[in-house]
Amino acid sequence: MSALKEKLEADLSVAMKARDEVRTRTLRMALTAVKNEEVAGKQARELSDDDVVRVLTREAKKRREAAQAFADAGRTEQAQAERDEGEVLDGYLPAQLSDVELTALVADAIAETGADGPRAMGQVMKAVNPKVAGRAEGGRVAAEVKRQLSSS
Repeated sequence: MSALKEKLEADLSVAMKARDEVRTRTLRMALTAVKNEEVAGKQARELSDDDVVRVLTREAKKRREAAQAFADAGRTEQAQAERDEGEVLDGYLPAQLSDVELTALVADAIAETGADGPRAMGQVMKAVNPKVAGRAEGGRVAAEVKRQLSSS
């Protein structure tokens, strides 16, 4: 079992004993998503820590989007609940890249691939995604790649 999954299960047990409802609810949801991912596909498999981080990143993104949707609809309590869950998940994810770090990684990938112009976006994304790996959202990375390729 991956170390991150073990940590999630141990933290769930602690949260249940402490009667921390938000943390308990969030960790149950996260573990359910991990277990669903393990049995998805043709045969069950054990997820690595990287796979678990990908699942948690996806769940955190869902929380941000739901919080935004609730906030836009004027449902502040539900929006706050989603934000609280997102904060719990963020504690298990790698630190996000700053704009400066992301700009530097994209610039390195462009130099490395010799890409020129917006048509080379896929090539640059392929080079930069492994370096980013869960530390920045795909949309944010794509926007930076597009910006740098358009200005070159």
